[in-house]
Amino acid sequence: MNKLIVKKFGGTSVANAERIEVVAELIVKSVEEGNQVAVVLSAMGESTDELINLSKDINPNPNLREYDALVSTGEQISVALLAMALQKRNIKGKSYTAYQLGIRTNSMHSRARILDVKVDKIKEEISKGIVPVITGFQGMNDEGDITTLGRGGSDTTGVALAVALEAKECQIYTDVDGVFTTDPRLYNKARLLKKITFEEMLELSSMGAKVLQLRAVEYASKYQMPIRVLSSFRAGEGTLIEEEEESMERPIVSGISSIDTEAKLTIRGVPDIPGVAAKILSPVSEAGIDVDVIVQNISADNTTDFTFTVNEEDAEAAEKILLDMSNSFGGGLVEVDRDIAKISIVGRGMRAHAGIASKMFQTLADQEINILMITTSEIKISVVIKRDCMKDAIVCLHDAFDLDKELD
Repeated sequence: MNKLIVKKFGGTSVANAERIEVVAELIVKSVEEGNQVAVVLSAMGESTDELINLSKDINPNPNLREYDALVSTGEQISVALLAMALQKRNIKGKSYTAYQLGIRTNSMHSRARILDVKVDKIKEEISKGIVPVITGFQGMNDEGDITTLGRGGSDTTGVALAVALEAKECQIYTDVDGVFTTDPRLYNKARLLKKITFEEMLELSSMGAKVLQLRAVEYASKYQMPIRVLSSFRAGEGTLIEEEEESMERPIVSGISSIDTEAKLTIRGVPDIPGVAAKILSPVSEAGIDVDVIVQNISADNTTDFTFTVNEEDAEAAEKILLDMSNSFGGGLVEVDRDIAKISIVGRGMRAHAGIASKMFQTLADQEINILMITTSEIKISVVIKRDCMKDAIVCLHDAFDLDKELD
């Protein structure tokens, strides 16, 4: 099935009847070029957000089984409409829900993970010349309940299906031309990347780049499934994400990601004893709150300050946990700062070059941008700064590392 391509289209690509007709034409063209095609769709436009808001109007804290049953309906509409559009063009389009096809997940409603994808039925349909049009974002647990995969979950559905079908590649269609060196809405010198490695895309996605769901990239990397990010609005080759090819030269920094939807929490007066970090973070983790950057200050008077960042929407819950913790520690202050942003530079070339961190820090200092927190990995340096400095930081770093220029 080396001519098989899985095409996933996001919500903006199927936002209305006109856009669905455009997607149908793209599929027809691919079939006429000799490809076998399986399609995965998101819900139309903002319909998932509308369903989420509707659920909150009824119950601000809904039962998650019923929540999944509700929000999964948006994709059923889009796949049925696209199948109709394909049939009108004499293409054998046929819509399927993910649970009809046996996409099995665990039972973590609203953030389920795919466990297995059964493709015998899909392969049989494709062999008959049928283009299966499949709901993204959802699956079925062992109890037969509908589950959903969380924000951007249709990306993961597309990749998982491509892996199970041993497709040539998984094409993710969005409203942007591909992966850029930074968010082009924040800096007009952002450059479209022709290729990027799984490792770099993982770092960019985890640090705020919203082009692909992080889990989709993890899945693709694990099974070495190439992903191509394309625009459904404009023709182009997009960005190919795949395993690194050995070459003589690669860019030191490939891209800059940014996120301004996090909060920084600090608990002061923490006893400086072994195991205190685990004691603080364990209840945070048990509450389902993901912790990002962590800093523990040098001890003074046998106490220390402990700081970490979380998604802004989790800040209130995390603050409550720290306040309870503070009482057990003797009443140290708990501070919450929602006025922050995180900037990350990412590139596999950083492994072979010294001085990248000092260049980044000096560039920010020259713009009088103060660094609040720092974290690093082999191919990434992240800093937390004040939110109103985010755009200036992106611009100066993009220029400092010449990201608007391609390697010769």
